[in-house]
Amino acid sequence: MTSANRTEHAEQVELMRLVKMSEGKYPALKLMFACPNGGLRHRTVAAKLKAEGAKPGVPDLMLPVPMGGYTGLAIEMKSMTGYASREQKDWIEALRSHGWRAEVCRGREAAWKVVLEYVEAAA
Repeated sequence: MTSANRTEHAEQVELMRLVKMSEGKYPALKLMFACPNGGLRHRTVAAKLKAEGAKPGVPDLMLPVPMGGYTGLAIEMKSMTGYASREQKDWIEALRSHGWRAEVCRGREAAWKVVLEYVEAAA
């Protein structure tokens, strides 16, 4: 599968593999987590998640550790051909207005670059 055909899921899995491998060098990465908000779900599961507080557009990945003058890091992952929805863009802007570094990243390489910039800014 070429990088242009890789799914958002595959890109995020590869990114999190890099994150896991780098936790020794950057211990804050141990606190990076996925927000499994998206995806297709059965109506009853979707209703339960909504009742529990799930909200559309929440970024895929969060690192709630202040670094480099930011409150935290949020990444909305996309495949190489994917685009952010209106709700996702709204979340990115809202988080930025509260001091977060929040980015939409196409592919694991772009996301990894953002992660490294974030954790290395604290060094």
